[in-house]
Amino acid sequence: MANTSIQGKSGIQGVPQERLPRHVAIILDGNNRWAKRKHLPGLAGHHAGVNRVREVVEACEEQGVEVLTLFAFSSENWNRPIFEVNGLMRLFRGVLKREARRLQKNRIRLKVIGDVSRFSPDIQKYIQEVEALTAHDYSVTLVIAANYGGRWDITSATRQLAEKVARGEFAANDIDESVIEQHLSTAGLPAPDLLIRTSGEQRISNFLLWQCAYSEFYFTDTLWPDFGRAELQQALLSYARRQRRFGKTSEQVEAETLC
Repeated sequence: MANTSIQGKSGIQGVPQERLPRHVAIILDGNNRWAKRKHLPGLAGHHAGVNRVREVVEACEEQGVEVLTLFAFSSENWNRPIFEVNGLMRLFRGVLKREARRLQKNRIRLKVIGDVSRFSPDIQKYIQEVEALTAHDYSVTLVIAANYGGRWDITSATRQLAEKVARGEFAANDIDESVIEQHLSTAGLPAPDLLIRTSGEQRISNFLLWQCAYSEFYFTDTLWPDFGRAELQQALLSYARRQRRFGKTSEQVEAETLC
């Protein structure tokens, strides 16, 4: 049976587990700049970034993070040079083939969100196989956003709902925020508590637009291939020091905490 909550994790020393995020989302940025600084081909940065994914997934499991969502390939990334896009597709295919058993062994569920129909048939097949292989007995959910865009996600959800209304399955007045969330690609997952972007850029670039309505943001100058366990801990500590109010006053939140 799937296990969607982590018990008995120590988290960061001195920080109560409830002060840490359940869901961390990361925009993986800076692979090309990392490669340029080292006078390497651009794809070398993406290969180095894959190694960081492994380390950060492990660190999330250690800290009791239940869901890690990585923005790996946006719907706008198809506009990059063709040799880079082709190289990224080869890398994605290779990672899916190599990492399937490792994910299963480490009890990590893989979920891919985005319009996967644009990927080659073999990549789509690998995605389906790895998702099925890791669907049970997991402690962490690793969500890979590939050919993903926040506007696409919302548009897709509203289109599904419009079709259901046309078929008489829904009345328009029955549609509220919870119904829309059930039709997003992240249905069934908690909203991101913390959104991290590496490389110094301070924008969310069409990533999880609906889901990040109340997320805490953390921007770091560290390039993704240099972002590891220590950098993640700093982001989690920053999050733990913040007060999440969700529209309430500080006094209201503090009063609720004392109850």
